[in-house]
Amino acid sequence: MKHELPQLPYSYDALEPSIDAKTMEVHHGKHHLAYTDKMNAVLEKYPVLAKENPEDLIRKLNELDMDEQDRTMLKNHGGGYINHNLFWKILGPKKEVDQSLLNDVTKTFGSCDMFKQEFGKAALSHFGSGWAWLVRDDTGALKIYSLPNKDSPLTKGHTPLIALDVWEHAYYLKYQNRRQEYIENWWHVLRLL
Repeated sequence: MKHELPQLPYSYDALEPSIDAKTMEVHHGKHHLAYTDKMNAVLEKYPVLAKENPEDLIRKLNELDMDEQDRTMLKNHGGGYINHNLFWKILGPKKEVDQSLLNDVTKTFGSCDMFKQEFGKAALSHFGSGWAWLVRDDTGALKIYSLPNKDSPLTKGHTPLIALDVWEHAYYLKYQNRRQEYIENWWHVLRLL
């Protein structure tokens, strides 16, 4: 079973001026498509695994019966596939605040603004390519951290809630090396808070 590149629920220009249409076109239509295609290429070797949900595969990555090179390819490209799936879902041109999540964020971090500061620090201080995450850990507690490359919190048994892509392809066309400006503008298109 081939996994498909998910269609965006909005047009490439819908997140402007925070995220420009050209970046969206390249990020979704080229990068995310490449992760999808390369994940499918690995899974073609494992027909039983190809039928499974990619999130489940990443969750039990170390238990899969596959050679190490393919496991690494699945970690990278399957991680890229699922991380981006979440990334596109939580963004949008209109706010649709998740009140339950906002209440949990406020309870855990003191306020939404304090959460944004901590999350922004994790995204800004991450060296190199990777992602900043808000997750629920295995006890249900909210945690903020960053992970390198296409690593997913699912491999830690955590449930990802908010994901910020800090790979340069996510912002370089508009913001060049100004990651902080990208992060500040990203909050405008995060639907949930």
